[in-house]
Amino acid sequence: MKIICIGRNYTNHIEELHNERPTEPVVFMKPDSAVLLKQHPFVIPEFSEEVHHEIEIIVKISKVGKYIEPKFAHKYYDEISVGIDFTARDLQDKLKAKGLPWEKAKAFDGSAVLGEFLPKSQFSSLENITFELTNNSKTVQMSNSGLMLWKIDELISYVSQFFTLKIGDIIFTGTPEGVAAVKPDDVLEGFLEGQQLFRIQVK
Repeated sequence: MKIICIGRNYTNHIEELHNERPTEPVVFMKPDSAVLLKQHPFVIPEFSEEVHHEIEIIVKISKVGKYIEPKFAHKYYDEISVGIDFTARDLQDKLKAKGLPWEKAKAFDGSAVLGEFLPKSQFSSLENITFELTNNSKTVQMSNSGLMLWKIDELISYVSQFFTLKIGDIIFTGTPEGVAAVKPDDVLEGFLEGQQLFRIQVK
């Protein structure tokens, strides 16, 4: 199982981090060891003093595919959820400044939270889904899939040019504005259309 992540897919998030707007999806990856185990807290790693939460709609691939056309992409997943792409922002900024890869800041152990998956059939349109992250019961990120620069099917088609998609692979589709540092004792909860799909304690 691999985790394929999309960066800079919401305009307001691009602006809040003062990044350049991309002309094609920004892609990076996390290993399976990045998945935070169920019922485990997220432990802030010792190598960072500024780990940010980034909530995202996530997709679980259900069929092997390569060079998938956008019009057929919907056949390659049956379930969606929300997750967190934890990012060691201070480390990422240092790496970016030197033109180095981001993996140490993005793909460390426990950096990928996967919520409970729901059948996509229960949503009338995947291009109009509201999702939300709360921290200690206060909303810190909220957006709608309609604001994505590249929609889910477009992303599946795009990444399949480079990587064969396999059953169980996860795609993180990008985070909206509102990212911020977490601290010990924070409680993060993720919602999709008002339904809570994960609850994470920060240590």
